[in-house]
Amino acid sequence: MKDCVFCEIVSGKRPADIVYSDDRYLALLDIRPLTRGNCLVIPKDHIQWPDDVPDFGAYFETAKMVGKAAQRALGSTWTQYLTIGHEVPHAHIRVIPRFRDDLQGAVPDLTKIENLSRSEMEEIAGSIQKEIKRIG
Repeated sequence: MKDCVFCEIVSGKRPADIVYSDDRYLALLDIRPLTRGNCLVIPKDHIQWPDDVPDFGAYFETAKMVGKAAQRALGSTWTQYLTIGHEVPHAHIRVIPRFRDDLQGAVPDLTKIENLSRSEMEEIAGSIQKEIKRIG
């Protein structure tokens, strides 16, 4: 879709820290991470709402796999999954590793973000990618 940031990432027109990709889904680090390792899992086809994604179960299983990999890679305590849906008009599941010392409360505050350097983002992406390869 024209002017969709996620479609531009899928097509390679916009850079992203991609941690996973298959024929249907792509997982990338959020550029405004709520916690270290905060990923977004998106369908490669432009679909606005998560509940319109074909094979909804497989979509969430992909998010679960990314969450487990992030938890193992980063040592988070647990993982939160959110589908708010209004920030970008393209379906996305927020995979949010949770740490005892993170900035978030029980319900994540989308205005509180981690300030991570480019090298930290690359290191986090690489460690999640390695865990995904071990799991998959």
